[in-house]
Amino acid sequence: MTFAIAFPTIDPVLVEIGPLAIRWYSLAYIAGIVLGWRYARRLAARLPGSPSPTDIDDYIVWLTLGIIIGGRLGYVIFYKFAYYIANPVEILQVWQGGMSFHGGLIGVVVAGVLFAKRRQISILRLADVTACAVPMGLFFGRLANFINGELYGRVSDVPWAMVFPGGGPEPRHPSQLYQAALEGVVLFALLLVVSRTARNGDGLLTGVFLTGYGCFRVVGELFRQPDAHIGFLLGGTTFGQLFSVPMIAVGAWLIVRAKSPSVAR
Repeated sequence: MTFAIAFPTIDPVLVEIGPLAIRWYSLAYIAGIVLGWRYARRLAARLPGSPSPTDIDDYIVWLTLGIIIGGRLGYVIFYKFAYYIANPVEILQVWQGGMSFHGGLIGVVVAGVLFAKRRQISILRLADVTACAVPMGLFFGRLANFINGELYGRVSDVPWAMVFPGGGPEPRHPSQLYQAALEGVVLFALLLVVSRTARNGDGLLTGVFLTGYGCFRVVGELFRQPDAHIGFLLGGTTFGQLFSVPMIAVGAWLIVRAKSPSVAR
């Protein structure tokens, strides 16, 4: 008989007062954005050539809209397009979950470019500050996925495997926690070290983030159960892995560019 750890049953709704429900999922986004904002202000004051802390204060509104709109539209388009076309009202029900990191990334890029042009500040230096703060949001977001019992892992016999509600009777990898550790804790620490030891070249931190996240996401997907309506793709890959390949490529290019004296600005 395979041993499995009981899934800790946590109500996705923290507080419910009449029609008002405060969900862990929503709090995760709020915590990630607020803590990331405060951290970005500190970085902006420390890193040479970065936007001012006041710019960061104004930028956080643009960033939040980019995350929410991009993340939701990315999930709708990339993952469940047919379903949401048939049920368009549910597109607005973001509190039910269903956000795409890659869609959110596109939203953040669009918001960042527009804001940088409006304020006439360096797009890459703004991106560098943003990149260092993003792992905070990823960490809390993955914890919220775990609390919701969603995006669980593949069937496994490891001693810490869990039986997730809705995941069948088989024990599975708690892949949300793996991703929280890699995309959140490890990536944050990596960016912290680089930000303190290598300061030359616009886009270096952005490159490290894109490459690091892409690699960690590819690894995390090896343990995560693919969405049932998508399944495995070519050669046993997943949607998340394929989307991460261009991130790794762009990130590597930014690192090389930042380290090259002939192109660094």
